[in-house]
Parts: sequence; structure tokens; C-alpha cells
Amino acid sequence: MRRFFVENLNVDENGSCVISGSEARHMTKVIRMRRGDRFELMGGNGEHFLAVVSSVGPRGVRVEIERTLVFPAPSPVEITLCQALLRSDPMDYLIQKTSELGVDRIFPFFSSRTVAKIAAEKFDKKVMHWQGVAISAAKQCGRPLPARIFTPISLPELLAGFSGEDCSKVVLWEEEESTGLKKLLQESYKRERIIGMVGPEGGFSEDEIKMTKEGGFIPVSMGNRVLRAETAALTMVTLVQYEWGDLGKAGRSPR
Repeated sequence: MRRFFVENLNVDENGSCVISGSEARHMTKVIRMRRGDRFELMGGNGEHFLAVVSSVGPRGVRVEIERTLVFPAPSPVEITLCQALLRSDPMDYLIQKTSELGVDRIFPFFSSRTVAKIAAEKFDKKVMHWQGVAISAAKQCGRPLPARIFTPISLPELLAGFSGEDCSKVVLWEEEESTGLKKLLQESYKRERIIGMVGPEGGFSEDEIKMTKEGGFIPVSMGNRVLRAETAALTMVTLVQYEWGDLGKAGRSPR
């Protein structure tokens, strides 16, 4: 069944609401939904409903809520991904797939070896695009809420923002030889929150790794393979969800 997401979902006392904007255009112009068509409606606060189209007009699509859908509880571990900015397609792919895997927050940042460049005046437009990718991923996999994407900042600003965070913090570093991510996760007690950091295509510099250590991050390796940045991020999130989260557990209950 198709899913649609409305950030500010306003259901009236009669159990109806109007969907407008891009979702309404997609419903009417692309899918050509008509009166009587049923779909899943997702809201920005985690609401999930089974809804039916009651009318289609110039101001949007009016729908009626038939019943509330019960979704499984979120993963027991909250995952924040800090990703050095990548080129357009790899960054979109990373956001899409890590969103499907259950990442809660994604913080893009600039480092000394960042290749991709975005002018400051284009930040808002770019973040809006990335948030759209995350919303599409949430609709596709049926997660309660999409990942939240933040405005790109510098590495020092990023580290300063996490200085007071009481959680596990790891940074992937290809030159780390003593601490593997899998071993760290298996031998540490499970935490409710983890922040994982992944560098750009060219990796982190020695000075940047020193900065992350001073910021409370533990450098970890994922083995002998040299992975692309987006692949490394996906692998990291998968390992965290498998060891501390809900990956591999029984599927969702019937609605």
C-alpha cells in the first residue's frame, strides 16, 4: 500500500484532513488517485493512519481517517551519523540507505579533505533536498519518522556541539590497528545512544583524528578493506543496529 508523509498533519474532530503541496500533486498528477483509494498517511509526530481519499480539488486532497495503524517500537539505540560531505549522488545514496536502516540524525560536515563544495547560500535548498530523500526512504520502509538532516558545518563546530553528549562516540579511521568496531560493540555494554563519524573520500588527516579524540570519539577500524565513504557509513550503521539495535529481530506485528 502506498504511503504519504505530511509534516504538520492536522486532523479535525471529524477525522478528516486536507493534503496539499507536493504530496497532493504526487497523489493526483503522478499516481492519479481518486475517491475511494486507500493509503497509509504518516505525520511528522510519528502518526500513522489508514486513510481513504474522499475528494480531490484545487486546494488539495481531502481524506478521511479510517483507523490508526500500530507500528513497532523504534530501535533501542538512537543512532546519529556525522558524515563528511560527499558528492551529490553518493550523499543522496548514503542518506537514503542509512535512513532505511534507522539512523535518527545525520550531520553533514566539512573537513580538510572534503571534495564536494556547497555555497553557504545554497545550504537551505540542499538540506531540503536531503530531507526529501530521508522522507522518501521513511515512506518506502515504513519507519515511524524520517531521519532528521542538519545544515552542514565545520568539523570543529560539529565536535563542539557534541562535547556534552553522554553517549558512545566512534570515528571510523582506516589507520586504526588496535580497535575494531565490531569488537568494541560486542565488548562494551549497550548504550541507548551512539554517534558515529565517517570522513570524506580522502579520509581524515592526523590533526583531525587528534581533534576527534579530544572530543571524546574513539577511532575504530572495520578491517582490512578500504571502503568508499558511503559504504563505510552503511556498514557502520548496520553493525550498530545488529549488535545494539533491532536488525535481525522478528518483523513487524500485524496492523
